[in-house]
Amino acid sequence: MIFLKCIRPDKIVLATQNYVCEHLGEAFITPPVFEIAKSYKESSLATPLVFILSKGADPNASFEGFAAKMNMTKKSKQVSLGRG
Repeated sequence: MIFLKCIRPDKIVLATQNYVCEHLGEAFITPPVFEIAKSYKESSLATPLVFILSKGADPNASFEGFAAKMNMTKKSKQVSLGRG
């Protein structure tokens, strides 16, 4: 991979992913599935749910659906801390 980085630095991410997948397993490169119900159980007033999103991510539908299922639509609040 050191040689690859010297001649094709744009391919090093893919090569690293392939190496980790082959030697450690695919579980180490696959992101976990987000379960809002599990995260809600772990939250409290002192530890609220905070979503730090990447470009294109939108948990609003999941959040609103979960709030409706738990009959908490009036209690839940969404606050944007940046550009939307």
